Amino acid sequence: MARRREFNVISMSFLDAMTCGFGAVILFFMIITANIDLRRDTVLDDVSAEVDRMELQVLVGRRNLVELREDLARLLEERFTTRGVREQIMAEIETTREELVTQAESRDAREDLIEQLRADLAALEDETERLAVTDDTAEEAGASIRNVQGDGYRQYLTGLRMGGQRIVILVDVSTSMLDRTLVNIIRRRNLPDAQKREAPKWQQLVNTVDWLTAQIPPGTQFQVIAFNDEAWSLVDGTDGQWLTASDASQLDEAVRRLREETVADGPTSLHAAFQAARRLEPRPDNIFLLVDGLPTMGGVQPTRAGVTSKERLDHFERAMRDRPIGTPVNVILLAMEGDPLAAPAYWQLALESGGSMMAPAEDWP
Repeated sequence: MARRREFNVISMSFLDAMTCGFGAVILFFMIITANIDLRRDTVLDDVSAEVDRMELQVLVGRRNLVELREDLARLLEERFTTRGVREQIMAEIETTREELVTQAESRDAREDLIEQLRADLAALEDETERLAVTDDTAEEAGASIRNVQGDGYRQYLTGLRMGGQRIVILVDVSTSMLDRTLVNIIRRRNLPDAQKREAPKWQQLVNTVDWLTAQIPPGTQFQVIAFNDEAWSLVDGTDGQWLTASDASQLDEAVRRLREETVADGPTSLHAAFQAARRLEPRPDNIFLLVDGLPTMGGVQPTRAGVTSKERLDHFERAMRDRPIGTPVNVILLAMEGDPLAAPAYWQLALESGGSMMAPAEDWP
């Protein structure tokens, strides 16, 4: 009979099974631990990113908070300023309303006063005109030493001041005084002397001198000088001398010689005119210059024919050095075509010297 084998729980097979189970548990634990570490890293990365994002939002929020505080402070300041301006405007509106009320209350009284003042002014103007006519009539009757014959009332306002104790009238008698256009000047200069004297522009020049001499007060010293490239007195034998307007004889003689014996001829030299005026002693205190444009020559005879606009202006500026210093120059410009610089140049002369300038119409005086 076989011997029965004893059962032993700590046998090799049991140990193998236990070892395999324990190894499986360890393997399973290792797998779980590896997965937990991987998931933890992923979660930590997500949390770190979220933290960074939140920190950025906090920084932006702080920056925006600072800007909002600054805007709030500015708005509060503007509000206070606006409130002050509003109060000021309200005060001005109230003041203006009070002034309007006051003005409205006194408007009727002021209108009545204005109407009364207008009536008084009209009456004074009528009285002034009446007295002026009376004074002019008396003055003309008692102060004029010669009369100007003609049609109409010739003593209208010109802006010229016939004042002073020593008056010089400088009369341009150059060829250009034959007409206002270059074509007609060339045509008329070849006519006989009698026909030259009938030229409308020449007649206007003579009538202007006639009118000026009639305005010279009695007792005034005077001289009437004609000039082209030279200068001479229109009263024969009186070059460089003052004449006294004691009667009309010498004034009539100057006008007669200009009208009947003088002919427009030659170039224009302001040097000659002003030098003749400077030779008078004592110096004149009022000059009347009758011209039609800028001079065509200087102090010496030109060596060639023709002159440019710039050269004429240069001649004018040099001639200004020869005029009597401190004496007003009153210019009567009988303007001709082709000389646009003449008017501003003579206007500047009148302005600087304290005189006046006029460019009369063709039917003046």
